[in-house]
Amino acid sequence: MPEMDGLEATRRIRAINKSDAKTIPIIALTANAFDEDVQRSMQAGLNAHLSKPVEPDILFETLEGLLHQ
Repeated sequence: MPEMDGLEATRRIRAINKSDAKTIPIIALTANAFDEDVQRSMQAGLNAHLSKPVEPDILFETLEGLLHQ
């Protein structure tokens, strides 16, 4: 994204003063797959971090897990 990355977007969403802003599932879909990248995603407030290329089974499992929380 030209003006901010997904981590900053997530931080801003989580900071919004609405109840659903704290709970709406946010998933990183990125080529950055190092442990440090995953940790940064979680620290920013993302619910999951998936790396490309995405395995369909892992994507579906992640979505199902987040939707049933």
